[in-house]
Amino acid sequence: MAEMNNEKQLPKRKQNRLKEYNYSADGWYFITICTKGRMPILSRIVGSDILGAPQVQLLACGKIVEKNLQQLQTFYVNIKVEQYVIMPNHVHMILSVSNNGAPGMSPPTKQCATIPLFVATLKRFCNKEFGEQIWQRSFYDHIIRDQNDGAEISRYIYENPIKWSSDKLFVDEQN
Repeated sequence: MAEMNNEKQLPKRKQNRLKEYNYSADGWYFITICTKGRMPILSRIVGSDILGAPQVQLLACGKIVEKNLQQLQTFYVNIKVEQYVIMPNHVHMILSVSNNGAPGMSPPTKQCATIPLFVATLKRFCNKEFGEQIWQRSFYDHIIRDQNDGAEISRYIYENPIKWSSDKLFVDEQN
């Protein structure tokens, strides 16, 4: 009989969220969620606007993501989607959390959420509507620390379609 100690142990999974941090606390958060296998199923970067900048053309799955993003911020009274871009294989968003008066002032059908609950609900609703699991496990988060940090992230989101071909998440959509 082989001893348990001789078996290969799985590597410990890195903690994605900050320990001891309250993700329902008032503040601003930069969130990135990626598609499973980084498949480019959400949008295409095409054409250009009047200034020559590339434009995002949502595919069917991207339209589902956008619809659910908009609906969730009406359901969760304490979270607002401030800015987002739906790229071919990932979504960047800035979420703001404000709990000022939310429990007493919200209609009974609305509720408060944490950032992880908001993202999990978004993923679940999109998967259900699309008919399969489309998201990579977990998500990236960054707590926005001040106005300068927020402005830099906002610019990054805005410029993401322009810089798509040099993005670290870039995949060639032709393959």
